[in-house]
Amino acid sequence: MKLTFLGATRTVTGSCSLLEVGRTKILIDCGMFQGRAQEEAMNEQPLPVPPSEVDYVLLTHAHIDHSGRVPWLYVNGFEGEVLATKAATDLCGLLLPDSGHIQEFEIEWKNRKRKRAGRKLLEPLYTHLQAQECMKLFRTVAYDDKIQLTDNITVRYRNSGHMLGSAFIEVWVREDQKETKLVFTGDIGNRDIPILKDPEYIQETDYLIMESTYGDRIHQDRKNKAEKFLNIVLETLDRGGNVIIPSFAVGRTQEIIYEINKTLTFPPEKVKKLMDAPVYLDSPLAISATEVYRNNLECYDEEARCYVENGDNPLDFPNLHFTRTADESKTLNKIAGGCIVISASGMCEAGRIKHHLKHNLWREKSTILFVGYQAEGTLGQRILDGAKKVKIFGEEISVNAQIESIDGYSGHADYVGLLDWIGKFEHKPKRIFLVHGNEKAMTSLSEKIKDEYSIETIIPSREESFVIEAQREISREIHADRRFRYLPVINLLEDVKEGISDMAELLMDEMIEGVDDKRLTDISKKLKLLQKEMVGLLEAGK
Repeated sequence: MKLTFLGATRTVTGSCSLLEVGRTKILIDCGMFQGRAQEEAMNEQPLPVPPSEVDYVLLTHAHIDHSGRVPWLYVNGFEGEVLATKAATDLCGLLLPDSGHIQEFEIEWKNRKRKRAGRKLLEPLYTHLQAQECMKLFRTVAYDDKIQLTDNITVRYRNSGHMLGSAFIEVWVREDQKETKLVFTGDIGNRDIPILKDPEYIQETDYLIMESTYGDRIHQDRKNKAEKFLNIVLETLDRGGNVIIPSFAVGRTQEIIYEINKTLTFPPEKVKKLMDAPVYLDSPLAISATEVYRNNLECYDEEARCYVENGDNPLDFPNLHFTRTADESKTLNKIAGGCIVISASGMCEAGRIKHHLKHNLWREKSTILFVGYQAEGTLGQRILDGAKKVKIFGEEISVNAQIESIDGYSGHADYVGLLDWIGKFEHKPKRIFLVHGNEKAMTSLSEKIKDEYSIETIIPSREESFVIEAQREISREIHADRRFRYLPVINLLEDVKEGISDMAELLMDEMIEGVDDKRLTDISKKLKLLQKEMVGLLEAGK
């Protein structure tokens, strides 16, 4: 068999692996690349095999970085089956059409500029309707059931505790009278995540394909996260500010609602103050996803099920308000203080959260509370890293609000959790492939695994292939598309663009304080040289 890594290689986005067994071709996840231009450009790149030749997609969970290119597969000829748990299928029915709507909106915006420039118009990756249509390819599977895909390939889904419906996928392959087992982790959840059951342990595998998002970090707030959350909120309300929580529509949002409900066990005076504050869930997608959570009680842990059995919906409380329309959302920005707003997107890159940041970041009394992973280069990461000013909708906004983060709500296990999970294998894997992490996290986790368990780890590159059999890896191949060579150049251009923007802001500050003629002349000369070089590059490219 041959295993090729097509995404989430040395990055946390675009999860996708291709497993070829004889003539059978299986994709494990088919996620969208998200982030900066050089990552998003990968969404347009073809697979090593035509989508029409793919037989199955095994989906670990519904998050767009794992599922977002399934409609693209469908548009380009895929007619096979997408296997996912019931809850993951329900969530994909919301997330994928929403992603299609975003594709249409963004391409319309790009095409306005291209039309004015006389350039060829672009097509969206897929549309809202095409994403809805692709759902007919989904086949629901139950946790723990063994499924015979072909005479020599069997799979089983096990609860991974990352989000509603998430799964590890066990794959058994029989070739030449020998059986080889692979385990694809998808994303491994934290233990004690609100609502969800803890991740299951797996007894044995030959090869492990494992995420490494937090391979170099420990979640500091896990034990006291509810108390820390309550204190941050109450301190903000006491000083007359709003609490703005950028949150992923699926997962973190429902956990935060649950956590607010759970604070009823805290001192009565604190509880009353919190319950008197209106909480607004401002994301139509998150509202719909919350309904999916309510309809999949079989995924709940014992504590959450106990709430339900006692007649208390853990995802609802008296002062929780749902804002579905754009007009309702705009009204929230008129509230000067005293409310809690939970809104998507979790990394502040799109959606209604950007409007709430625009109206609250400059307010000293308000708090921006991060409860999820912030990828490199995102607006959320820049704010969390201490940026003094950020641009939102082209307007420069001062960051005066209190910036807080509670990483105990992360849906990903930290490196202690990852090592503990590996440690529960009764028969350790021969090799571990590390994916879904940045270089630093992967390298750090790789070293820890070698030190702790003496297991060889491999950090694959994009489009790197491994031909493996029951006893050993027999070859390693790289067939990277030559077009990928453009990505580092695009990355450099993005850095130049950011550098010029930073320089403009610096000079604006200097202009106010006073002019340094010598420095200004030197900068002007260098910029004119850069401008001349850029014009030359553009002319050469025509």
